[in-house]
Amino acid sequence: LADAFFTCRKNVLLAKSTSTQVEGIFAASRGRSVPEEQEALLQQWLEEGAGNLPASDSAPAVGKVSATLTSDWLEGSELLMTSLSDLNSAAEVTWCAGQQLTELHTLASSEPQDHAVAELAKLPAEETVAVVGSAPWAAVLPQMDHQIVGCATIDVEGQNEDPAVLAWSLAHDAEIVPVEPPAWTIQNMEQFQPLPAEMPYHEILWRDWEDLSVQPYVPEQVSGNMPLFEFRVMSYNILAQDLVEQGFDLYLHCHPDILNWNYRLPNLLQEIQHWDPDVLCLQEVQENHYWEQLEPTFRMMGFECFYKRRTGRKTDGCAVCYKHSKFQLISVNPIEYFRPGLDILNRDNVGLVLLLQPLLPEGLDPKMVSPLCVANTHVLYNPRRGDVKLAQMALLLAEIDKIAKNAEGSYYPVILCGDLNSVPDSPLYKFIRNGQLSYHGMPAWKVSGQEDFSQQLHPRKLLAPLWPSSLGVTDNCQYVSVCPSKKSDRRKYSRDFLLQFHFCDVACERPPQLILLEGVTDAKPGINEKFSGFPSPNMASYFFFHLNKCWLFTCRSSGVIQHGLNLTSVYSHFLPQRGRQEVTTMPMGLGATVDYIFYSAEPVENGDRGGECRRLYQDGALKLLGRLSLLSEDVLLMANGLPNPFCSSDHLCLLASFGLEISSL
Repeated sequence: LADAFFTCRKNVLLAKSTSTQVEGIFAASRGRSVPEEQEALLQQWLEEGAGNLPASDSAPAVGKVSATLTSDWLEGSELLMTSLSDLNSAAEVTWCAGQQLTELHTLASSEPQDHAVAELAKLPAEETVAVVGSAPWAAVLPQMDHQIVGCATIDVEGQNEDPAVLAWSLAHDAEIVPVEPPAWTIQNMEQFQPLPAEMPYHEILWRDWEDLSVQPYVPEQVSGNMPLFEFRVMSYNILAQDLVEQGFDLYLHCHPDILNWNYRLPNLLQEIQHWDPDVLCLQEVQENHYWEQLEPTFRMMGFECFYKRRTGRKTDGCAVCYKHSKFQLISVNPIEYFRPGLDILNRDNVGLVLLLQPLLPEGLDPKMVSPLCVANTHVLYNPRRGDVKLAQMALLLAEIDKIAKNAEGSYYPVILCGDLNSVPDSPLYKFIRNGQLSYHGMPAWKVSGQEDFSQQLHPRKLLAPLWPSSLGVTDNCQYVSVCPSKKSDRRKYSRDFLLQFHFCDVACERPPQLILLEGVTDAKPGINEKFSGFPSPNMASYFFFHLNKCWLFTCRSSGVIQHGLNLTSVYSHFLPQRGRQEVTTMPMGLGATVDYIFYSAEPVENGDRGGECRRLYQDGALKLLGRLSLLSEDVLLMANGLPNPFCSSDHLCLLASFGLEISSL
């Protein structure tokens, strides 16, 4: 119920925000004369609606409530209680007591009432309203009968209650009669069905909190009721305003007012403040909005913030914020994926990796809880360039490997958030979750699974090695400087040392793992062959000399990349109660999951089923305690997609609760 009150209060506050567009809607209606059509509608409502009530309720209902324009509280809840189409055409109708009662009785008993009813009957059921810069909208006249039923139980004293509470009571008590609005069509787009006028958005977009702290009893996982350091992590692509204006064709289904930044900003902040995360990972954060509005507001909310703008001429980037009452910063490392001269890393995406120390209550040693590594990124969108996505992810994992690895060679717990522009069970997703991917010969479009380009005649294919050695990252997604150096070992094999083995049996045996290189590894030297100089391809000494070099070449070009971070997803990507897939965004009316929160877990032995099998995990030192449920595509379609008046981004926020074990080290 607290969440229900929150959603009502949120929209009350948003409607009273500083947005000139939103204020213009309400200001234009103040002081407006009642049109004849509305007078006739009110008259018909009094005649037909009151007659449908029981005898004991009809008189009090008419005596206690009346209808007027420009109320004090429905202005705030209008965005919540009406559909998108009503933002264009519906008048603000509210209930109040007192002075307007006489006017309604006068209107009901006036001589021209028959004429007014006749005029109302002539009105079309729907009016098409043209909106500048938007698609046609079908305005549906709401059915008023059910409102009488809901209002019969409201007395005059109820008008003094909190506006949000009263709006919630109206929405819950009313017997809603569904209205079938006509579908409006956008060229080359999915048809959206606007919400019925009587259906509040918060009821359609309701998201449950899933408590995962109570798990089935597993003896191997019992930790002796060890205390936990609990915290919440949110990942949210908030949709940069510059990207909205550059791609306005993607949002033709939205009313222009709800795309305005002055409307979206308080909506986004209200949502973040309500869920109260301790770690906040944001994508598509516009730079000027961050420094002028978001960062100062987050500091007032108790956050320490770090920001990295995309390279080049891009105006948005990624931000990571954490509550300074819960964590202390150890290190922060921004990552730029752009590398001059490398075609596979020629895009402007970025990432951030932070190492945080949880703060325990006074009297407890901070070393009793492990540091936490938090990473945030926004990977390239282009569905055709899976090679770029893999290279960007390899750079991020290499940075995490460097930051999260402790002195003993193991890893601190890791939480990886971001918009990865890849769907579940795509090769990129499997690479992160299973720790390994064989990519050689794979079509580049297949890496992310966003779109199917199988009909393309000559698709780009991934070849090994995926990136040059000059990048300084190995196929294990580690920086070369972190790996043990082999050059120093190679120097001790001098020419005189190698000549001692040029006729030995071991040097004349070809290793089975060595690939065939014509003129190098395909010849077996003869023992009786006279030494005629060094080096020579058919000499055993030269064969032994190149053995290490050829073996390294074989491993580097195997077409397999891997990492050892053991990451699994917070979400299952499927809604069992609805039998549908989870959705985090809806581009062009098609739902997809591209946003993720991965976290460190312990792998479970799954038998020897090959490297491509799905790895199983169980919670380790970092435990998943709960998550905010996602929605399905059909539910978002009922709310007219994303963004909408309730959700001010084209992505849903992801929220998870974790617990870190507190132990005596």
